[in-house]
Formats: sequence, C-alpha cells, structure tokens
Amino acid sequence: MTTPASLVDRHVGFVHALREAGLPVSPAEGLDAAHALMVVDLTERETLREAYAATLVKRPAHRPGFDLLFDLWFPPVIGGTQEGPEESTAEGTAEGAAVVETAAPPELPELRERLAELLMGDPADPAFREFARAMVGRFGQVQAAPGRQSWFSFPVLRALSPETLVARMLTAMLDERGGLPEKVARRQIARTIEAFTEAVASDVRRRIAEESGIEKIARSAVRPPIDQVDFLRASKEELARLRREVYPLARRLATRLSIRQKRGRRGRLDFRRTVRASLSTGGVPLTTHLRPPRPHRPELVVLCDASDSVSTFSHFTLLLTFALREQFTKVRAFAFVDTVDEITDLFAPGADVLDAIARLTETADIVRFGRTDYGHVFERFAERFPDAVGPRTSLLILGDARSNYQVPALGTLKRLAGQARHAYWLNPEPRARWDTGDSIATPYGSVVSMHECRNVAQLAAFVETLAS
Repeated sequence: MTTPASLVDRHVGFVHALREAGLPVSPAEGLDAAHALMVVDLTERETLREAYAATLVKRPAHRPGFDLLFDLWFPPVIGGTQEGPEESTAEGTAEGAAVVETAAPPELPELRERLAELLMGDPADPAFREFARAMVGRFGQVQAAPGRQSWFSFPVLRALSPETLVARMLTAMLDERGGLPEKVARRQIARTIEAFTEAVASDVRRRIAEESGIEKIARSAVRPPIDQVDFLRASKEELARLRREVYPLARRLATRLSIRQKRGRRGRLDFRRTVRASLSTGGVPLTTHLRPPRPHRPELVVLCDASDSVSTFSHFTLLLTFALREQFTKVRAFAFVDTVDEITDLFAPGADVLDAIARLTETADIVRFGRTDYGHVFERFAERFPDAVGPRTSLLILGDARSNYQVPALGTLKRLAGQARHAYWLNPEPRARWDTGDSIATPYGSVVSMHECRNVAQLAAFVETLAS
C-alpha cells in the first residue's frame, strides 16, 4: 500500500487522529497495533482494518468513527476516478445548497440502470464502491466559490436519484425471487441505498482530504463517540441515542450504592458457630464468626435542576431517575428552578417517561421568578419535605451550582447532607468554569462531594468511583 516510511507516518497520524476524535487509545495499544501490522498482509485492506480494530477499538459505539478515520488514512484508491467527460454537470455554492440546473447527460439512463443492478446485489461487491467512486468523479465536483472547485455528495445523489428506483427494483426482486416477502425486499433495498449513500460520502471525504489535508477533514467529519457527547450541547438525535446508555448505568449505580451501604458494616456475632469452632482449640475462641449483614436495597432522593441553562442535562438525568426507580427500594425525585416540587408521581410505573418530562414544566410548582436560586430551593426542600432524607438515603443533586448571586444556604445543605447516608453532586459544567460568574461550585463542593459530569463517560467514571 505504502512505503515503510510512509506507513509509519500514517500509523502515527491515524492513532493521533483516533485520540483527537475521543477514542481512548493508549500508547501500549498503539504499539500493539504496530506489532499487528507486522503479521498481516498489508495488501489486504480489510485485513488491515480488522487488525487495527482488534487492537484499538474497545466499544461498538466507537466503531463508526474508527471506520471513517481508517478510510481517510488508508483510502482504497488515491487520485480521481473519472466517468465520462471531465466537466461537472452541476454547480453549487455549498453542500445542500441550490444547484444550477444543466441538461442531463445522455448516458444518465444507462448509469441509473447500472445503479439499480448494483443496489439489488451485495454492497460488499468491489464493483459497488468502484461505481460510487466513478459517480463522484462524474457528478461530485462543483464550484464552491468563484474560482474554487470542491466535492459534494448532494449532486451525485441528485443526479442518480436512487430513491426513485425503488419501485422498479422491488418489482424485479419479487419476480426474480418468488416467495420473497415484500417487507424483506424493501428492507434490503433500503440497506443497499444507504450503503451507496455512505460509499459516495466516503469517496467525497477522501477527495477533499487529498486536496485539503487529512487532519483538516478528520476534525470536521468525525463526530465524538456518544459517551463523550456533552450533555449541554446534545442534539435531539444524540439525546435519543443517549437514552440507550441509561439503563446499564442505572443498574451499576444501584449496585455501587448498595456496596457502599454494606461496606464497613459487620454482622452480629454468630455464637453457635464461634463456640463450635473453639472446640478445636480447647474451648478458646481464637476465631469469631459473624452473621452476614442482611442485604437490602438503598433508598434514593434526587434533586434535579430543571432550568433552561441545563435543560438537556436535566432531560438525561430524569431519564436516569426513571431507570433507577426499578433498582432501589424507594426513589423520590424533586425538580427545581427557584423553588422545588416533588415529581415522583410523574414517573409512576407504566408512565411514558418522555411524556412525563414534557409535562414537568406544566404541572410541577418549580418556578417563582424563573431564575435559579439554590439557596431558596434547599431551604424550601427542608421545610416542605422534612422526612425525605434519612439515614438510609443516598442524596443525589444534579445541577450547575449557578445561583444568580443569591444566598447559598450552605447551613441547610450541610444539615441535609448530614442526615443522608451518602450525598453526591453531579455538575454538567467543565471544571474550569466552576466559580466563574454566579457559580458557587467550590462552597457547595465543600459540603457535598461534587463531580464534573458533562457526558456519559464521566457519569460512568463517577459510578465506578463509588465502589472504591
């Protein structure tokens, strides 16, 4: 594929790009990958891909970003692949922008026929990606700015319009494969169209990388792994993916809190076993036996900031609260902005959690003036719900500790934390922003152990620390 020197450079650059994209790759794992290159056939690109994946990828969620970067650093071809005349058939100013209409090339019907044949076949067929590369060379280059050409997926997909071939392909597949259910055929066609779209996008990225530099396109093209998406910047699509991370974390959190409940507790003396064991030492009880502590599930109280500044974080943490309900003996949830109200009933068994979150601002009494006031919240909570926190309770506070310069009520928080068995605070802001502006993170952190929790990875790390 490359000379030995350039292979070393590509390896180092690829590993560095993985780290920049948020994939956890240690120096030792980078060396393991280098050793793997010595025992695989470097001319077999997919073998090389799997060798890297086996040594560098730890989670399925990291694989899409890995594959995208691998395609950039180890492309299947180098240089352009042109189909037909050199000139482009469309012009535009940016990806997805309006494209100037031009006459359709005379060979377009034949190209669409060829595309339909490939879409009814196997996307793993080398001809599939070769055709995608040829179509990018034929239709993908447009004028991005005066005197400047660039590559885009949109004009390729617009010219070939694979979605308009579905009816024709469906009829052909059902005729050729008698007995094939229509739903199965539609799913297969949808998958191959998606594969073609990705093949086009991959070749567009490759061409831009050759012209502008791999590092530049890598930084803009690779999304961070879902476990490193910042809660406060998560999109609706990313928030939907984050929901799948909730239930495993809830189970682990409940387990860790149970361990801490039991740790340090010794069961009562088992008199019979102790006396029986002493018979072997002449009646001297050198070894005492204790009854195992009675297992129990802990109780949890969650105080969640529901203000607009942390809305996506509160959305996720309320999903976590909903999942925790099944793991604890009792879970009580409270939301607040500048006053506090209990919202446990919104998460009753059988409730739709997303509907409950949507109804939160309409039904819960959590706003007086609309500005977060942690001090008033803590005082109001202690006044309205004096029995909420007890010696079996783990208290979990979720918020950014920004109180709009109001009185912090540290004494009230200290009293609440003292009543609980454990108290923790998860803050979605970067630690560097703590104590800036109206943040009083350090004063609150001196009373309740405060942890930076900007993403799922940090939340998982917090859960792990509970067992230490």
